Amino acid sequence: MSLPSLLKLQAGIFILFLWGLGLPAQAVTVDGLYTVQVPVESSAPDDLEEGYRDGLKRVLARVSGTRDLLDDQRSRDLLANAQSLVQSYQFLRAGEQSQSNQLRMTFGAVGVNRALASIDAPVWGANRPLTLAWIVVEERGGRELLVNDGATGSQTEGDWRQAFADAAERRGLPVALPPADRRGDQRLLSEVWGQFMGQVKEASNTIDHNLLAVVKINRTGGEWQAAWRLEGDGIEDSAQSVRADSPGAISRKVIDAWADLLAERYAVAAGEVADSARVDIVVDQVNSLQDYAQVMSALDRMTPVNTVDPVRVTAGRITLKVSVAGEVAQLRQYIALDRRFQEMRANVASTDSGTPPESGAVASGVQSSDTDTSNVVPGPLGVGLTVPGSVSEAESNGDLGPVFQYRPLEMTEEDSEESFESLYETLRYRWQSAPVVQPDASQD
Repeated sequence: MSLPSLLKLQAGIFILFLWGLGLPAQAVTVDGLYTVQVPVESSAPDDLEEGYRDGLKRVLARVSGTRDLLDDQRSRDLLANAQSLVQSYQFLRAGEQSQSNQLRMTFGAVGVNRALASIDAPVWGANRPLTLAWIVVEERGGRELLVNDGATGSQTEGDWRQAFADAAERRGLPVALPPADRRGDQRLLSEVWGQFMGQVKEASNTIDHNLLAVVKINRTGGEWQAAWRLEGDGIEDSAQSVRADSPGAISRKVIDAWADLLAERYAVAAGEVADSARVDIVVDQVNSLQDYAQVMSALDRMTPVNTVDPVRVTAGRITLKVSVAGEVAQLRQYIALDRRFQEMRANVASTDSGTPPESGAVASGVQSSDTDTSNVVPGPLGVGLTVPGSVSEAESNGDLGPVFQYRPLEMTEEDSEESFESLYETLRYRWQSAPVVQPDASQD
């Protein structure tokens, strides 16, 4: 009898089979929604408290999906107690790369979500649609397509790319640019400028995305103007335009409009936010009933875990819904203590160093030997954000890594709506039925 049949028979559960149900939709899981970095005057208590409030403002806008929330008196009460929601922080002294001190902090995801629910605000989860943006900028009589390549291209293109990256990071919106080999395609450039979707859709067929945007930006009357069309996943936003006086401001207005639109569709109402976090855990290399039983038993015995419910099984993989008492970070710490769970972390490309991934390579996501890489995951816009400033040895050691990143979320079209309702990032592991045995150093 097959593993799926055994599981159905002996565990008495219903398992949804996804064999041959179509290609996965290319949504992503966003890591770092609750992590921000803000400038501060010093490490004095009053300055840190101000930094906590500034950081929480950004997190509330990202997670609620609306900027209007910050005008509500109830959100001001939350900001007054921002420190109570801080899970960890690091003070970064000003240095060569930054002229100001920085406060990098992570807020508890469960705490923030509950806080939003307490004031009847929506919560937009970690699984979000990926927008592939074809952006053409006209300046000084020439037009340039923004692509995922920081090593070449003009300084102007780099400035615009960074402006959109900053805006995307600010709202927690996954946005990707087309690969660098499309830079010289004048036909596509003209199609984007004319807001014609036909040829652009064809050129995007092999690039992962949920939504497709074409944007044209030019100067008019002393201001920058951006016009766009945004389509996909039942969303159509066309003939929209905004004006602003700088590349940074116009980029923020475009991204804000997209984030507001998508959050209105995908954010979960306050009444649907549970008291305990419900986290999806995907475990690969579960190849037998014994493996399945050991995974379930191991998770069930962990202190933060309330319940473990199987959701689906495919060949060698199970997906579980785990209810957690406390923060998700605590669950990850407990799982890390069981060496049979090998965490599969995102391999996120950096776009700040000027050496992005090669065209055609998977720029982010979890890779395994049986991963299908026939489609291209475009280089993420807004990932690989380096920590500005130097850090004293007493306060931090080593590279702190990117603040905001995302990785592919494998799901079918049938699962897309349910996946978008998940509030927390999907945790991924590879199962080893026996712990890894470290070699005995005395025998070397």
